[in-house]
Amino acid sequence: MENLDTLVLRTALNWHAQGLQVMLVTVARTWGSSPRPPGSLMAINGRGETVGSVSGGCIEDDLIHRIREEGVQAVCANNLPLVLRYGISADQAHRFGLPCGGTVELVLEPVAAHSRLNELLLACEQRRCVERTLDLQTGHASLQAGQYDGLPRLDEHKLVTYLGPQARIIVIGASDLSRYLCQFALSLGFAVIVCDPREEYRASWQLPGVVVSQEMPDDLILRLQPDNRTAVIALTHDPKLDDLALIDALQSNAFYVGAIGSRRNSQQRRERLHVHFDIPESALQSLHGPAGLYIGSKTPAEIALSIMAEIVALKNGIVQPASTPVVLGKAIYENQPQQEMNSAVCAI
Repeated sequence: MENLDTLVLRTALNWHAQGLQVMLVTVARTWGSSPRPPGSLMAINGRGETVGSVSGGCIEDDLIHRIREEGVQAVCANNLPLVLRYGISADQAHRFGLPCGGTVELVLEPVAAHSRLNELLLACEQRRCVERTLDLQTGHASLQAGQYDGLPRLDEHKLVTYLGPQARIIVIGASDLSRYLCQFALSLGFAVIVCDPREEYRASWQLPGVVVSQEMPDDLILRLQPDNRTAVIALTHDPKLDDLALIDALQSNAFYVGAIGSRRNSQQRRERLHVHFDIPESALQSLHGPAGLYIGSKTPAEIALSIMAEIVALKNGIVQPASTPVVLGKAIYENQPQQEMNSAVCAI
């Protein structure tokens, strides 16, 4: 499944190619509570069709109404970008469904060839981070290499935004657990690659939207060169496969590297990687094993949910101890007296 930014860009380009008037809307700044963060994108065509969002829906309704009644060229006078604020007054906040005290500032931009959305989309597909500068006086955009997670900057002359590659997950092993994890990952907007050289496992494993590779895990990792928007998770329980992936993944820029297994197996894995493969302790510190957050998971689906929760937390910059890893959660649970556990359940 495509992530929302690239979906908005692709849809806007398709509409423009069909000869429709198209407006790209960017959340430039917010104050107080806001439904969507700065940098969020939405596109609207002349028929009032939309993709993406900039609020909970009420601002979208207002913009759609204006586009349908006036047209893109009339809303954006002289076909130039327009800066709009919603939620400045209590009445506006109520009218547009903004949280109490929330204000959102939007940049409305008529899409044209000089918007350079095709180049921006291509850069995202090629996993390049881009800084885009929109000249508010002319509507022309310029692109250069940038960081993925920069906050938009808006002044009277320009809007600077940052876009980059879709979050990606490399899953080692085609199994029932992998299937559930991939379904979660797809719904969360990740690009998903499953690697399993074992034909008997791949034969009955398929899921729309997932790329399945028969390469050896180390070959795949070396070919893909995981970047800081990539997670790697080993799920085979087979050291001959899992270790091959982990050796190279731990020495890459992947933001998350994990593997399933018991606490004992996880400790043995760390020792094996350190002693036999010379993986330094500093690299092993970033290995998540047993992978996942502790939710008392039992079934493959629950284990997959636990792992994806940990991956999303790391992707969003949430680090321990804000969440409880499996190894710590099990230790706490198993050491807590049963009477206390029963009381806690009753309290819930």
